[in-house]
Amino acid sequence: MDKTRHTNRLVNETSPYLLQHAHNPVDWYPWGSEAFNRAQAENRPILLSIGYSACHWCHVMERESFEDEAIARLMNENFIPIKVDREERPDLDHIYQTVGQMLTGQGGWPLTMFLTPELEPFWGGTYFPPEDRFGRPGFRRVLQSVAQHYQREPDRVRSAADEIREALEQINRIESGSLHEDLLNEAAHSLARAFDLRNGGFGSQPKFPNTMSLELFLRHWNNSGDTEFLRMSRLSLRKMAEGGIYDQIGGGFHRYSTDAKWLVPHFEKMLYDNALLARLYTDAWLATRDPLFERVVHETLAYVVREMTSPEGGFYSTQDADSEGEEGKFFVWTPSEVAAAIGENDAALLCDYYGVTSGGNFEHQKSILNITGSFSKLAGDFGIGEDEAERHIQTARSRLFQTRETRVKPFLDDKILTGWNGLMISAFAAAGGVFKRQDYVDTAANASRFVLDRLEIGERLCRSYRAGRSSGEAYLDDYAFIIAGLLDVYEATWEGEWLQHANALAEKMITLFKDDATGDFFFTPEGSEAVLVRPRQNADQSIPSGVSAAVLDLLRLSSLMGRPDWRELAHGVMRANAEIMRANPHGGGNLICAFDLFEHGPMEVVLRGALQDPDFQAGAHRLKQQYAPNRLIVAAAPGDDYPPILRGKESVSAVTAYVCKEFSCSPPVHSWEDLDRVLGELQ
Repeated sequence: MDKTRHTNRLVNETSPYLLQHAHNPVDWYPWGSEAFNRAQAENRPILLSIGYSACHWCHVMERESFEDEAIARLMNENFIPIKVDREERPDLDHIYQTVGQMLTGQGGWPLTMFLTPELEPFWGGTYFPPEDRFGRPGFRRVLQSVAQHYQREPDRVRSAADEIREALEQINRIESGSLHEDLLNEAAHSLARAFDLRNGGFGSQPKFPNTMSLELFLRHWNNSGDTEFLRMSRLSLRKMAEGGIYDQIGGGFHRYSTDAKWLVPHFEKMLYDNALLARLYTDAWLATRDPLFERVVHETLAYVVREMTSPEGGFYSTQDADSEGEEGKFFVWTPSEVAAAIGENDAALLCDYYGVTSGGNFEHQKSILNITGSFSKLAGDFGIGEDEAERHIQTARSRLFQTRETRVKPFLDDKILTGWNGLMISAFAAAGGVFKRQDYVDTAANASRFVLDRLEIGERLCRSYRAGRSSGEAYLDDYAFIIAGLLDVYEATWEGEWLQHANALAEKMITLFKDDATGDFFFTPEGSEAVLVRPRQNADQSIPSGVSAAVLDLLRLSSLMGRPDWRELAHGVMRANAEIMRANPHGGGNLICAFDLFEHGPMEVVLRGALQDPDFQAGAHRLKQQYAPNRLIVAAAPGDDYPPILRGKESVSAVTAYVCKEFSCSPPVHSWEDLDRVLGELQ
């Protein structure tokens, strides 16, 4: 199709996903009053299409249907078509995905939903092929059927819309429950029943990383000493790191695996996945000291710096699955392509190690790189030393990366989202502290400054930034994730400005999102656009729920700032979500981790001394290299009195340490050895 023949209203948007549709023959509107008013004036149903730029099937539906002149004519004549980027409007996506799951039993993107002019859904689904195919009705037939149904049977449309609204309101209700101290143990054993003991992860296929569930396993092992949960976490993380879901050449993780063995991914790369996994692998390294986990952290963060960081310091959102119209083309290889890039001798070793074969393991006899052996096996197969085999692979891998850089890269969605930046800030700050990488801490601090400079307007956060424009209201997870990021930068630097910003944003978060009637948090801010219901988003999905992240923020800030009222507020939120935590540990994993912090911590360690002294820094760094998820470490020079946790804890020697747990503090100790002893006694 000649895209210059058509231009619709999306051409004025900043979202790369919406701009991809700006030259469809479809008369697209962005979400807003112009579209709603026309729908009401002409009594025409709305065709709402929700997707995102890295979505493979969104691209397929665009090519097949939205670029087809005849299908576009059907859409334009019978509907008011609206396009939404789900990354910009997660509130709309949450509401209408919930409806889609109610109607069809499944969700996903592209989401196609038909609404009344009052924005009430009455029918919908996900991907529709242009003609009947894959057991799905063709989009042409769907459009004709829905248009006729809307015009000829308005009472049935009204009835369907009313039933859906009532069901949404019921789903959005929340009832408080009781909490008990064995919650983490019960959740861990419940999740273990779904664990894949052969390949790691949960269930069969497709397989998602499920970072919150694996983090819960690590916490349970830490509390109980049950090494089976550490083994399951380690198995999952090693299988992912060795599989095709991990980019073996360039670092970073793809979205999910379509098979049970982590081999064949959907190739898009999401900022949030890489943030959560980099943090999880950092924690897993603390628990295991597995060198593979450290390598994965460094390679993943190097990928983010190289590919996903703007010159201004913020982090981009996604990279596409497709390049040159083919999913995964950028990432897959044949033996001849490898040989042409690095030479026959090195190619033989690399193809053996990474499973590149003439038959391939993907489409068109191409191979997705995955680790199929070990350096010791490679050494035996080729008659060389193990160290030599490793050197050959590392050199060949580097040269293959340079060749891959000459390929056409997948599309980059360069919008910058507040919440996802918060997740990546946390990943860099945590890894910087653990691995003593000042460059990681600096990256986290630079991204934090970017968010505070460009995405905080007045006293409120915006959701998105692109091309010099900040836009959209921030949601609960935006506030909660950026507060967590600022707290992690504070713990990496002990510079009070980061804590001051986090504290101020927490005050605003409570004002904007707290539901006084239930003690819970809403997903959308007070005074925001009302669409059907004011949604909650209490269960973890691809990212932790904003509710769980907010609870963790409040518990950390309660200790740092001397705010017992915030601890009680966090407790109330957990009580409001007790049923989710009990009945759905997969969706409540991060909130259960927050409950673990509430029940067993935090263990507060306050260090006083000369922060720049090498001995002091070495001792503080050693503390950071211990897996202690409920430990809160604060260091300050003598005389500093911010944050409030420092008050009454003075310096009386080169190093003075105080350890507090369950509202009581140990006498001060004056050596790192004595501190280790006290921590061991209180653990």
